[in-house]
Amino acid sequence: MEKVALIADIHGNLTALQTVLKDIKNRKIKHIYCLGDIAIKGTNPNEVTDLIRENCEVTVRGNCDHLLIHPGYCIVPLQKWTTDRLSDENKDFLGNLPFSYDFYLSGHLIRIFHASPYSLKHIFNPLHSNAENDYKNFEITAPEKMFENTKFLGKTEQDPSPDIVGYAHIHSPNLFRYKNKLLFNTGSVGLPIEIDNSDLDRDLSHFSTMSSYVILEGNLNSKELAPYSIQQVRLPYDINKEVEKIKNLDIPDKEILLRNYLYAQS
Repeated sequence: MEKVALIADIHGNLTALQTVLKDIKNRKIKHIYCLGDIAIKGTNPNEVTDLIRENCEVTVRGNCDHLLIHPGYCIVPLQKWTTDRLSDENKDFLGNLPFSYDFYLSGHLIRIFHASPYSLKHIFNPLHSNAENDYKNFEITAPEKMFENTKFLGKTEQDPSPDIVGYAHIHSPNLFRYKNKLLFNTGSVGLPIEIDNSDLDRDLSHFSTMSSYVILEGNLNSKELAPYSIQQVRLPYDINKEVEKIKNLDIPDKEILLRNYLYAQS
């Protein structure tokens, strides 16, 4: 049996990434896959990208990775600040990441991508609806759509459909079965979000001090049915270290970034 650590949504948070990588190393896990959103919204975009390149044998593209290197008609100040700090090698790395990756684990076909099989904008969140916010035109409500073979992923009807799908994007870890399929979210290393999941009149979500990632265990790259498991890991990191970095940097959207981190501590 082998273990694979799945990490995502680091968002330039070097302290959190170093903490998670240390935990993975302490567990003697040799395989690390990254589900994207590596650099933007944090103080150390280049150092974080370096660590992802050094430690992850598989990395797929996130929406923020795409926007950094393929910004389109509008470039916000935080995008420019981030790309200005990336090496040419890291820009090339982020700009050429695949949208998905398929592999077998104990006889089950697993597919990982950042957000959805349709685009980097679509969102599937089983914890609460996004019908009333900016994602309303990109909301996926039917779980079976997360398992589809789509042109966006370079798949056709002739390709096998996954038994298990792992995704990121919403920053909130979850795991559930749908019919005979399994769907899980890695949560976030650098900007984890807790979902309130209650009917109380308060914010549905808030930022957290606890990084999250997922561990898969089974026979890697084997098509023969065998035992496997999925473990969700939560661990604290020195969030005050990141707060001080933001305070001491001339970084765009400083107040928004600080509010996110300080709200996590409230």
